[in-house]
Amino acid sequence: MEWTSVIAIYALVWVMTAFVSLPFGVRTHDELGVEKTPGQADSAPANFQPGRLALRTTVIAAVLTAVYVANFEYGWITIDDLNLMPELPSQAEASGS
Repeated sequence: MEWTSVIAIYALVWVMTAFVSLPFGVRTHDELGVEKTPGQADSAPANFQPGRLALRTTVIAAVLTAVYVANFEYGWITIDDLNLMPELPSQAEASGS
């Protein structure tokens, strides 16, 4: 696999992981007992830490990308292994002919 492909896959996994991990650990002002700014939405986070989110996302995306690339290189799981729908019998076999 080309290194540019690995970087592209990592970027896609990073963005997906960032969106998935956004709601974890975030608390509202009411949950933390902090005073709200006038006009602020009730659901606005009080403790949003983008640096911590980026670090967590970077580590998780690196691990997931490494597993993906290793599977691609060594062929642990192929598309045939993931076939969830076995082949259905043909019409001739189904009618007993």
